[in-house]
Amino acid sequence: MTTSAPAPFRLGVDVVEIPRFAAAWQRWGARWLQRLFTPAEQRLAAGRVERLAVRFAAKEAVAKALGTGIGPVAWVDIEVLTTAQGEPTVHLHRAAAARARALGLTGWALSLSHSRHTAVAVALAWATPLPHEEPPCG
Repeated sequence: MTTSAPAPFRLGVDVVEIPRFAAAWQRWGARWLQRLFTPAEQRLAAGRVERLAVRFAAKEAVAKALGTGIGPVAWVDIEVLTTAQGEPTVHLHRAAAARARALGLTGWALSLSHSRHTAVAVALAWATPLPHEEPPCG
């Protein structure tokens, strides 16, 4: 059995059908949203289904980059906010933060987009070598 160094990059992507997401929200209501989104995320979305759906896709993409999926990591352990300039940001809590630390992940980039019917998110995570470590080669 060989052991390899942790990957310097991890990638996740997810696509959400907005009408399907909207139907689930209508069916299960506010309690469902509270299971999926932090209060800050709900405020940012301002009740707009496409904003919630794209954050949902981002959470799935981040969970895939962590290699866990949702389950070991709770929905609210992954928080998708935005900077004052509108750039999406990832904030990890509890199990998601612990998994990222275990993988040596130190940075995240998100790309979010949606149309009337589809929301898509790509999450890229990276590990920065410690100063005494040699960066991975080619």
